[in-house]
Amino acid sequence: MLRIGKIFLVIFLCSFSSLAYEITLTRIFSISLSYHFAFMIISIAMLGIGASGTLLSLYPKLRNPSLIGIYSGLVGLGISVSYLLSNQIPFDPVKLQWSRMQFFYVAFYYLLLSLPFLFTGLTVATAFSSFSEKSGFLYGADLLGAGMGSVGTLSLMAVIGPHQVVFVLSSIALCASLFVLTKKFKFASSILILINLSIVILHPSFTEPRMSPYKGLQVALGYPGAEHLKTYDSPFSRIDLFKSPAARFAPGLSLRYLERLPQQIGFSVDGGDINAITAAEDLRFLDFLRYLPAALPYELGRNKDILIIDPKGGLQVLVAEYYNSKNIDKIESNPLLIRILEKDLKEFSGSLYRPNTESGLGRAWLRSKGGEYDLIDLSLMGAVPSGSFGISEDYRFTVEAFKEYFRHLKPEGLLSLSLFIVPPPRIELRLLHTMITALEETGVKETGKQIAAIRSWGTICLVLKRSPFTSGEIEAIKRFARDRRFDLIHTPGIRESETNIYVRMASNEYFDAFQGILNPEIRQNFVRDYIFDIRPVRDDYPFFHYYLKLGKTRAVYNAMGGKWQFFIEEGSILPAVLIQVLFLSLALVLLPALAKKPSKAKVASPLMNPGARNDGPKKVKGVANVKGVPLNLNLFSLSYFAFLGLGFMFVEIPLIQKMILSLENPSYAVALVLTSLLISSGVGSLLSYRISGLRRTSVPLVISIIILIYSLALPSFAELLSPYSMSLKIPSAFLFLLPLGVLMGIPFPTGLKRLGEKDPSIIPWAWAVNGSLSVLAPLLAVMLAMTTGFKYVLWAGSGAYLLAFLTSFSLPRQSSEQRPRTPSARGGVPPDASSQG
Repeated sequence: MLRIGKIFLVIFLCSFSSLAYEITLTRIFSISLSYHFAFMIISIAMLGIGASGTLLSLYPKLRNPSLIGIYSGLVGLGISVSYLLSNQIPFDPVKLQWSRMQFFYVAFYYLLLSLPFLFTGLTVATAFSSFSEKSGFLYGADLLGAGMGSVGTLSLMAVIGPHQVVFVLSSIALCASLFVLTKKFKFASSILILINLSIVILHPSFTEPRMSPYKGLQVALGYPGAEHLKTYDSPFSRIDLFKSPAARFAPGLSLRYLERLPQQIGFSVDGGDINAITAAEDLRFLDFLRYLPAALPYELGRNKDILIIDPKGGLQVLVAEYYNSKNIDKIESNPLLIRILEKDLKEFSGSLYRPNTESGLGRAWLRSKGGEYDLIDLSLMGAVPSGSFGISEDYRFTVEAFKEYFRHLKPEGLLSLSLFIVPPPRIELRLLHTMITALEETGVKETGKQIAAIRSWGTICLVLKRSPFTSGEIEAIKRFARDRRFDLIHTPGIRESETNIYVRMASNEYFDAFQGILNPEIRQNFVRDYIFDIRPVRDDYPFFHYYLKLGKTRAVYNAMGGKWQFFIEEGSILPAVLIQVLFLSLALVLLPALAKKPSKAKVASPLMNPGARNDGPKKVKGVANVKGVPLNLNLFSLSYFAFLGLGFMFVEIPLIQKMILSLENPSYAVALVLTSLLISSGVGSLLSYRISGLRRTSVPLVISIIILIYSLALPSFAELLSPYSMSLKIPSAFLFLLPLGVLMGIPFPTGLKRLGEKDPSIIPWAWAVNGSLSVLAPLLAVMLAMTTGFKYVLWAGSGAYLLAFLTSFSLPRQSSEQRPRTPSARGGVPPDASSQG
């Protein structure tokens, strides 16, 4: 007997597993490849779900509800098998420069990893087609399961590695099939569950992600005598400790320092950026700290109250202690790194992180708790930008962030930034432009009098003072650079003859670029003509690490030595993937319409015909079909579901971005927004199932208006929330998003119900359209945000819901609202003769 309660549970568990698998794969891809490729998982998941609707439209026999148990079992099997097989694909983004086979490997990723999402889509869409009267109830199960999955996977990754989480999720989906399968299939599912658990417990190393040999960790371990020490996993990052000659970390060390360096332990974040933890036991070997460019602000005597933002391995903390700084506050964005240094490496590091250390986003901490400082030290070295949807968003270096830093400097205080030289110059120029924009917006007119910059052979130290540099301070900067053989880039009143002396470059491009930006009379022309985009970035446009100009592609290609790797790292793979996904999505949407084989189709719902068998398509009088799809279908009805898919994602992505500032961590923001929207939308769907008044045509219009209100209120809410503790931020943000989420869960099941009253065979096509547009939406949203800002993405989401409202009039009219017929108060449905279990 197939009961609706069991189907609710099956959909809940399958949605839980598939959404959790999607999030887990983004972590695995960040480790094995890079966060730039994590966005592929979103497209892969939605393509699989969209393909399920197309498949059910083309082959109506697959819509038999008795197959739901089989589909749910295949979800579980597909999760584990797809991961194991994809882990053997020898794809490497670095090889894209010379190997065309890499593009075929990407196609294999799409094919293999989409399988569990295809089966999840088959499970849910079959239930919708068979029980369209209960669309709100079933869609609620789908959304609630997905919402709980976004939380569940983070909880699991706090205990075990992401590669082990995969097999736990596989087992959860297999458990769903146990509720509706026959005994024979239940036995097979039980065996698969035992195999999964044995892998997690007995052989976890068997499933380790295959890491690119070109990632920093793998390169460091390739040195003679290198040794891997330990791996730490958290829901947000993986940190590997190692010993290697590659762990020699003294950025920009003066060539005049000839002594040996102290012992260092290297570490990598997600197998990528390499940093190091320096032994602080013997102060005799710490004299090298005086020969780092980053020591410049301390030589100027600003060493009483210090704030160090993102110290990573603690080198900047050692510099502050070496110069006898009295009060040193540390704000580190990676809580796992703090835990490692406070516990396992406490003695080795000299307890650097023990006092006055907190985790979070530096600017948010300053706003809530910070005082005034003589020096705020901010390092870009080894600082990994946050990556959501394949593009790096960095709120540490926006105009608004620098204004916050300036507000917390004492009248004579300094802001210091250290970064590696990565030619051609772009990072340092955007930093400079963003900083002086912040200064000018606070009323400073002659910004060049408050900025100094020096460079070594490998790094730059840029220092900004809240007030103009004095003549004594300018002379001290020049003496520091001269004694250590560093080159001046800029000081107030500098002459070109004072630059490019010790580490000579073919052209004095740093001096020229700084003068071009600092001089307001030529700045606009310089920035316009420069090969890279070095405009200042703001909170609504936080893409600090995106420098490409479309009109300068050929020039950039030549400047990078004729290599395409830079374009991949800069996010230019997005348009290529968008084109690829666009064609796939169009194929999924149009295939049902182009199919020419006629068939008699309509799968009757067991609720509509309680005594009938569901073992094949049945002819419905008066409805012409093309392989299960009515020829007279109004395409505006399908566009309704397309706009809902676009609108949901166009709202979700900006909300995640805006919450980063309040929650101080991109991963927290993703988890909170996904959980809040999905669970509240699930509640809204369930309420619409029970309350007929919520199924009005005007709901998408109301959502459109509310989104506009949220776009205006969101910045103020994020600012208001920032000073409070996380225990208050999370429930407050959830309640803030709750009204919008509840409403967003109503239009989709309402549309399905109205289609089902006309002809349930249309439902899979609507499902395919919604899924296919949800594939395009994340890519479109990010590209739109990179062009205009996230506020406009929210407005585009509002426009999508407005269009959904306008196209909703093309849907079949609602029948008289009655409570769905059920044979019992518990919501059971009549037995289906062909159902299993």
